[in-house]
Amino acid sequence: MTQELLPLTRIPRTGLPAHALVVGDPARAEAVAGLLEDAKEVSHHREFRLFTGSRQGLPVAVASHGVGAPGAVLLFRELADAGVRTLIRLGTAGAIRPGTADGDLVIAEAAIRDDGVTGQLLPPEYPAVSTPEAVLALQRAARDAGVPHHRGVVWTRAAFQPGLIPFTDYGKAGVVAIEMELSALLVTASLRGLTAGGVLVVDGANADELVDAQATGGYNPHRRVVADGIGRAATVALEALRLLAADGR
Repeated sequence: MTQELLPLTRIPRTGLPAHALVVGDPARAEAVAGLLEDAKEVSHHREFRLFTGSRQGLPVAVASHGVGAPGAVLLFRELADAGVRTLIRLGTAGAIRPGTADGDLVIAEAAIRDDGVTGQLLPPEYPAVSTPEAVLALQRAARDAGVPHHRGVVWTRAAFQPGLIPFTDYGKAGVVAIEMELSALLVTASLRGLTAGGVLVVDGANADELVDAQATGGYNPHRRVVADGIGRAATVALEALRLLAADGR
């Protein structure tokens, strides 16, 4: 009998692990799946690529959601429909807080909802917050691994490149980094009763510097320091999932 698939991502409706790591790049999903035992590709439709495997006995799914929150929220919702209960986003981000170096990890406590989609789903006053246990699990995993990391609020913004509207200087408010999808995950998780968090790897320029960096060739997210950071973040995220599962989440 053919397995029933969910309509937008084409992932199986049933049979997925309760714990998942989500990333933007389908190739990154494959790379992270390489850290699992008995990894196999389950589905691949558009930007939505799904692998399953296990990590130290814990069944884990790894899935990609592409670039931008409007598409990513489709994956987050259908993973929840398929039975996933705990999600950690592994992504990249531009640094905003001084002293945050390329390759460092940023563990998100909350996100500014400038994502271009959740404002069409519920009022802007509703917060995008990580599950506290997820924050603590990520922080413990990073500390145990000796990985440079920072905690704080991140800015999820729909526009990757600045336009005519000036960027708000959230740095004065202590925001650590800027990225594109996390607030959509955190809002979805809150509405669906899921455990969720995010760990981001700093890949260079922040939003205010991006145009100049691109013009001068200074922005390059494909450097070894970023790749090494992503590898460390993947290990940290998978260990955090294991810690959350051991804690009953």
